[in-house]
Formats: sequence, C-alpha cells, structure tokens
Amino acid sequence: MTTTTSTAPSTPAPRKKATRPPAPRKAAATAPQKKTGKTPRSTPAPQPVQARAAKEKVRKVKRVRDSFVMPRDEHAVLATLKERSAGLGRPSKKSELLRAGLKLLAALNDKALLAALQALPAKAKGG
Repeated sequence: MTTTTSTAPSTPAPRKKATRPPAPRKAAATAPQKKTGKTPRSTPAPQPVQARAAKEKVRKVKRVRDSFVMPRDEHAVLATLKERSAGLGRPSKKSELLRAGLKLLAALNDKALLAALQALPAKAKGG
C-alpha cells in the first residue's frame, strides 16, 4: 500500500455563488380576489383633482429677514397707508405695503422708475 502525502497545501475548490430559488409566481390576474372593502396597499386611493392641486400648490416661499432705515416722515406714510387699507376693509402690515410697492415699482418702465427715484429727498449726511 502506498500512500501519497503531499507537502504542498491543497487549494480549496472554487465555491459556487449561492443562488436563490425563483420567487413564487403571483396569482394570475384572472383569479378571483377576496372583496374586503379595502383598497390594496400598493395602490393609493384616488384623490379628487382639487385635493391633488392643493397639495402641489402648498410650497412655502423662503422668506428673508432684513432691516433698513428710512426717514421718519416716510415711515409715517406707512402708518397712513395701513389706516387707509384698514378703512377699505383690507387691514395690512408694513411688510405687505412694502411688497406691494415693490411690485408697482417693478412694473414701471425705466423712465418712470428713474423719475420716482429722483423724486426722493436727498439722503441726509451724518444722521
């Protein structure tokens, strides 16, 4: 009896990748389904068009906080405009009045914008 012993280490046989058995097939679409009165989880309940449109429009606009200085008499104009808008049945805040004014200025052509800026009193120095 001859026994052969190898002094070289044996190399392990390459391993096969583990494979999963195929997933069971889902029931055919023609198979009758139980009626539970609930909608399946995978399909959301249909929403009315108005509800979907409202969800899409509810994006908040990022606001920026800022501060500025203006002459006292021009600041008093803001108070007068607040009183006027309240008298018209639409109370407003200073920020709303400023935003409305910006929209009006943005709608002006270049010549009218320049005239509005030149109508402002000159900036007082040292105050």
